[in-house]
Amino acid sequence: MTSPDRAAQIATALASVRERLSAACAAAGRDPDDVALLPVTKYFPAADVEILFELGCRDFGESREQEASRKVDELGASIGTEPVRWHMIGHLQRNKAKSVARWASSIHSVDSERLVTALQKAVGHAFEVGERSSELEVLIQVSLDGDTHRGGVEREDLAALAELVEGSDGLRLAGLMAVPPLGADPDAAFADLAEIHEGLLSRHPDATELSAGMTGDLEAAVRHGSTCVRVGTAILGSRPIASPVQSTDHISHN
Repeated sequence: MTSPDRAAQIATALASVRERLSAACAAAGRDPDDVALLPVTKYFPAADVEILFELGCRDFGESREQEASRKVDELGASIGTEPVRWHMIGHLQRNKAKSVARWASSIHSVDSERLVTALQKAVGHAFEVGERSSELEVLIQVSLDGDTHRGGVEREDLAALAELVEGSDGLRLAGLMAVPPLGADPDAAFADLAEIHEGLLSRHPDATELSAGMTGDLEAAVRHGSTCVRVGTAILGSRPIASPVQSTDHISHN
């Protein structure tokens, strides 16, 4: 059962973040409807997702396949027939592609040809067995500093990867995602990302999505064209101490 105190806490925090995002859009001269707020629900229980759903949220970000799959299954009946979009925003191992293809509307962290191949095969299987009826939206994660250990394809390899996604059945190239380098100035990092995105759009004009900005730097991301800010901490608080951290969760996406 949902705690009234927890529901009130999340409602207050969500309202604050929505106001903050609206202010950021106003300061940047942008329409607030052009920037989506993606609550990051990783590490938090399905009950928190239900609270956010009641508060009007329909998109949720997860980064661990096993945890996300459990939530999707648990909430399938309780949320009902309202459309919900689950976003995979964390590093994905190829052997988890089949599971993610079952429930994800989009994946923000594609960074290798082998993962694209695995996702194409997994989505094809999901179509065949009736687990999905729409293409999987793919955002390519680009590394802004060349440190691919933190996730992301190197910028010189982006064009080839984008072409592969574009030509893959069941996948739709939606845009880019990036995380600023550790210790970097967010404005400089997101300005760099915006320039990379412009280059991508010149070849793939429909790849308009730009997933950038988290709790600490969403204003800078909005200034430089983000269409989706991934916010976890400012909405749900610090992750529960008891939450297990898997070795693949080596970068933060909220």
